[in-house]
Amino acid sequence: MDQPNNPLHGVTLKAIVEELVERHGWFELGDLVRIRCFTHDPSIRSSLKFLRKTPWAREQVEALYLKGLRSKDRRRKQNRRRAEQRAFRAESESASTEAPESSPILDD
Repeated sequence: MDQPNNPLHGVTLKAIVEELVERHGWFELGDLVRIRCFTHDPSIRSSLKFLRKTPWAREQVEALYLKGLRSKDRRRKQNRRRAEQRAFRAESESASTEAPESSPILDD
């Protein structure tokens, strides 16, 4: 089954939890998604076990992951736009600072 518009397609729950823990840490993750497996003796294994059995918690974790993907994509686009603007400015400045070729002075 092909799902080209589903950003979660092909991403495992384990990969999602690992990325969220890397990005936020267990403490902040427990504040963002109020579930016990993130706040009391957290581990990837216990979190996966709980999330696989609890649809509402999994939905919250996936929503947080997707929010991070959108902001990451937005930052990437902003950085690309800024780089293009810097390159354009640098190109414009170098073109304006180059001395125009002067015509040779002929001695009569």
